[in-house]
Amino acid sequence: MNPDPDKTRTANRHETGGLPAIEEHDLPRGRHQFHKERLMSQIHDDRRTAAARTARNPFLRKAILLPAATVLAGALAVGVLVLTPGGTDNPHPVDRATGPALTTTIGVVDAKGGPRLLDRISLAAAGAEAPNGRAGQYIYIETRSANTHVRTVNGESGLVSDPLHTRQSWRSPDGLKGWLIEPGNTGPEGITLEGRDEQGNVPTPHLGAPSHDYLASLPTDPDALLRKIYEETEGQGNGKEQQAFTTIGDLLVESWPTPKLTAALYRAAAKIPGVVMVDSATDAAGRKGVAVARLDEASGQRTEWIFDSRTFTFLGERTVQVKGDGGEGGLIKPGTVVSTNAVMVRAFVDGIKVVP
Repeated sequence: MNPDPDKTRTANRHETGGLPAIEEHDLPRGRHQFHKERLMSQIHDDRRTAAARTARNPFLRKAILLPAATVLAGALAVGVLVLTPGGTDNPHPVDRATGPALTTTIGVVDAKGGPRLLDRISLAAAGAEAPNGRAGQYIYIETRSANTHVRTVNGESGLVSDPLHTRQSWRSPDGLKGWLIEPGNTGPEGITLEGRDEQGNVPTPHLGAPSHDYLASLPTDPDALLRKIYEETEGQGNGKEQQAFTTIGDLLVESWPTPKLTAALYRAAAKIPGVVMVDSATDAAGRKGVAVARLDEASGQRTEWIFDSRTFTFLGERTVQVKGDGGEGGLIKPGTVVSTNAVMVRAFVDGIKVVP
């Protein structure tokens, strides 16, 4: 893995037609994944309450400290988004976190540029053609991601990063059926995302774990949307504004909203105090772009949504330690990339394990 994401290769990008959904995991084989996904909303509540917690994907969460982020993106362009994968996947799930800690140059912040940039991004998003799927199809999302965390062996702690790896998920639009394949977190064949919760009930989609159909029910007026986010995430995370930014980012990363809702999410984010523009950021596929970001003052970590600087297409997301030392023993120094993600493919497919 390249220890500096700002110096990785760039990937080619193509576009055509598709849609998306959600996922997560842990317990007995098939049920393993389902239950972790259902805990997603609880993870949202506490993952940013400590300086050592930042990522968005419970699958990549390491037992010792920092979780890692996943990439599943907000769409600006229609159809299938495909990028030529780089790097290698580690097929062995044991002891995967052995690489050098990811580091990067911290981008320069424009404190007033965030809302202006989001306005341009929202206009581009609103003008995209809505992707269409047929009845019975699944939303396929393929991402590349890696994370950095504190690892303790025989009482000795150090900072390590997981190999950059590919994550594949399939979800029905109603969110009731799905499948996940991810090296290090599932076997080669993957695990089911289908099932009921611990009480035997059919899971109800919500902001912390939405289905594609649920997203279609959200308001597209930015004020109403932000108000709903504030109300439903009250008491979560490190403050009202930080949690709202986190929630919107999760919706962009882990699902595929319609162009109209995507534009509304960007406009809602522009109304959150503390949202800034970062002049340069690089996703897990090595694509450079401009970023919209917000600093979590409690952890000193800045989450950056990365966009193509020409088309304003959402590329991915990363979280960077930019202030103070984080993690156990303060091992996470400024410039450490805590998590990094890139969207590689999003599309409607005809069944589980079918790829575009």
